[in-house]
Amino acid sequence: MNSSVRSTVALRWEATRLAILDQTLLPHREEWIELHGAADTAAAIRRLAVRGAPLIGIAAAYALALEVAALGAEAARPGMELLRGARPTAVNLAWAVDRVWDAAQAGGADAARAEAERIEAEEDAASGAIAAHGADVLAGARRILTHCNTGALATGGTGSALAVIRELAARGDVEVLASETRPLLQGARLTVWELARNGIPVTLAVDGAAAGLMRRGEIDAVIVGCDRVAANGDVANKVGTYTHALAARAAGIPFVVAGPTSSVDPALESGDRIEIEERDAEEVRRPGGELVTLADVAVRNPAFDVTPAELISAFVCERGVARPPTTAAIAALLAS
Repeated sequence: MNSSVRSTVALRWEATRLAILDQTLLPHREEWIELHGAADTAAAIRRLAVRGAPLIGIAAAYALALEVAALGAEAARPGMELLRGARPTAVNLAWAVDRVWDAAQAGGADAARAEAERIEAEEDAASGAIAAHGADVLAGARRILTHCNTGALATGGTGSALAVIRELAARGDVEVLASETRPLLQGARLTVWELARNGIPVTLAVDGAAAGLMRRGEIDAVIVGCDRVAANGDVANKVGTYTHALAARAAGIPFVVAGPTSSVDPALESGDRIEIEERDAEEVRRPGGELVTLADVAVRNPAFDVTPAELISAFVCERGVARPPTTAAIAALLAS
């Protein structure tokens, strides 16, 4: 990485004040929004002003702490339920809200705030460990494909999959191919922006081009993040991930998933039981606000898909690596 590297911050917490960088405006505008409690934070999560499984957990944790401080522990229950249900697929959201809620019930507002701060600190530390473990797994890979956005805009710390890429870049030359990630273009808008700020060479690719580029030998490995990992190693991630995994298997290259243990849901036996969020049809009919198809055409807009564990070379988390991510290997990581 070169001397032009700039740090990326997506969330700010200052004792009793919460602010987020509005990611819907990137890369053209950097605008901060102050959030005051459950209602506005849940709305920000739903419209993707704050996004990424670990980061929405952190934001919701702080929002619930604010709600408890304003209303008291028991009166904050409706806000807790609102936050918990803001988006259904990422397990980090419910995990973080439940931790703060339990702390509030036991110790009130001060305990809720301390727990939220603890969650952010844990996720920050997890990024560094994920980066090191993942770079070891992908040692020797120099042309990396990634999907969606998995950097500081999506997590605590420097990221999950993008944190691994940053570490690989620190160890040697890396070239990144970022898929657009339709329909909301998190790869084009956010990943390209983050990598450019970090001085890492990045090329933007049409989503549908990735499989052909893998077949031609132009990609050494694929690394993505995750929103929920089932007990058997199946992974829910941004829609399009499954396609990349199938292509990587056909091309004989590694397909690696990186994420904190807060994204693992041991209560789910397999990915078949993961609830997949279906988003507004207008995101597809009117990308960027402009109608690109028939105004009344039926639309399928799942935000995520599930990649079976057998297509995943390794799952990397802060506690180590499950390679491959079998039920036993995931359980061993959680127990470590």
